[in-house]
Amino acid sequence: MDTRTNHNTTNIIAKLLFVLAAIGAINWGLIGFFNFNLVDAIFGGGAREQTSTISRVIYAIVGLSGLAALGLLPKVHAEPMGRRDVAHRAV
Repeated sequence: MDTRTNHNTTNIIAKLLFVLAAIGAINWGLIGFFNFNLVDAIFGGGAREQTSTISRVIYAIVGLSGLAALGLLPKVHAEPMGRRDVAHRAV
């Protein structure tokens, strides 16, 4: 596999993981500040009901994404600036 293709795939996966982790963080913020669970509101379940299966799957995916994003954080931080960033700075 080409190094550039591998790098692009890694960036796409990292971005997806960070987006899912951010969604989880927003949901936890809503729970903490307003006692409102967005995932349960959309997919069913809640404090007085048993959480729906789809909500639990979403929680699991977001949780795993957060863990994977933490694992990718050092690699993303260590990536050199791309040509586009260098060209932008030269302007």
